[in-house]
Amino acid sequence: MSFLEVLYFIIPSAIFYAAPLILVAIGGVFSERSGVVNIGLEGLMVIGAFVGILFNLLYADTFGAATPWIALIAAMIAALLLSLLHAVASISFRADQVVSGVAINLLAVALSLYLVKRIFDKGQTDFITERFARYNVPFLSDIPVIGRLFFTSVYNTSFFAIAMAFVAWFVIYKTPFGLRLRAVGEHPMAADTMGVNVVRMRYVAVMISGALAGIGGAIYAQTITNDFGHATINGQGFMALAAMIFGKWHPLGAMGAALFFGFAQSLSIVGSSIPIIQEIPNVFLLILPYVLTIFALAGFIGRAKAPLANGKPYIKGQR
Repeated sequence: MSFLEVLYFIIPSAIFYAAPLILVAIGGVFSERSGVVNIGLEGLMVIGAFVGILFNLLYADTFGAATPWIALIAAMIAALLLSLLHAVASISFRADQVVSGVAINLLAVALSLYLVKRIFDKGQTDFITERFARYNVPFLSDIPVIGRLFFTSVYNTSFFAIAMAFVAWFVIYKTPFGLRLRAVGEHPMAADTMGVNVVRMRYVAVMISGALAGIGGAIYAQTITNDFGHATINGQGFMALAAMIFGKWHPLGAMGAALFFGFAQSLSIVGSSIPIIQEIPNVFLLILPYVLTIFALAGFIGRAKAPLANGKPYIKGQR
């Protein structure tokens, strides 16, 4: 197998593995740009994955091929509602944001697995029949080398995730909403003085974070695992959190970091089919994404500058 054939094998896989991470990482950017740390991205992904699969199984006969897309909306709503718990605890009650996020992670896993057991009477759901389809992009897939790398056998969800990164960049850096969002994350008292409602902005940011994390979880479950169980979401939310930090709290930086982690994750899955890599013990390939996550944070977290008010509850009138 030539080097180019190896790329043909890995790159498309890396892109669709990265798509959920991109969305969740961007959700983290919105939350933390407003000053609210969201460790609960993993739990929000779990709820999104569970609701997405459940909706798909229940309504596949009703909506047909559109079911996976409508399931994303259901997952988005469910994760958004769960993120409100984090918002209430962190913003209104000024609880420790890390503790609140960890509680969201624990609650999401426990609740989803309990409901799976009650509904399906086993430890995981059935496999879905309505899935996102792969296709070749007309004209673009015919371009030599590039066409086969990026536009052959792709999911629409990959393009959706990349498009959302650019939309998030535009919203955060080119709109009045984005200016207010960054203001409450950098200097909430100054923003409040200028008439910005800090509490409302932070609530909106956390809800956007939850919505994107839910969509990311549902995409992951409906493109990669096709069912839901205890190991469906297994650290991907923390990878997205690492991608957000690695990308320096910038939507496009987070997308690039998520693509990097998606590459590592795809390598751990498809590496056993590549002649050179298949000689490496499988256990090393499986831990590769998590090891790279640690190395990335160890190497870059010191150089990445978080929003100044990130993790700090805002008390009106307090200096």
